[in-house]
Amino acid sequence: MKLKVYLDTSVFSAYYDDNVKERQTQTHEFWSRLSEFDVATSELARQELSRTSDLELRQKLLNLLEGVTIYPITPEIIALANKYIEAGVFTGTMFNDAAHIAAAVLNNHDFVLAWNFKHLVNLRRKAKVNEVNVSLSLRTIEIIAPPEI
Repeated sequence: MKLKVYLDTSVFSAYYDDNVKERQTQTHEFWSRLSEFDVATSELARQELSRTSDLELRQKLLNLLEGVTIYPITPEIIALANKYIEAGVFTGTMFNDAAHIAAAVLNNHDFVLAWNFKHLVNLRRKAKVNEVNVSLSLRTIEIIAPPEI
């Protein structure tokens, strides 16, 4: 059985971002192994990528979504994201980050992959997310960067 991996928008963005070469290289390496995983993201990622101002880059980013399951943002995802915010895991301005985690949790993913170390990939945040999840009888989740998988 393949590991279920949810991709945060930052993973798609890093694929074409040559400002941080090592991150881009590591993203390409992960992408070369994509078939080893059951990968998904949410409609939120599509919306975020669609706001890319460079039209050519926008199309390349959206093309990366091909073959990736895209979950709709449901009322349940919104409710769980709000519970994370109410619990102080995320601030109100970080709703999208909370929604990405909620989408992964509610769709039974094993991992969230992200390059967002400030808001997602850090031990404190992961512990707080999982504390809320356990209190709601939801599964725990690992939040890691692509090289860690």
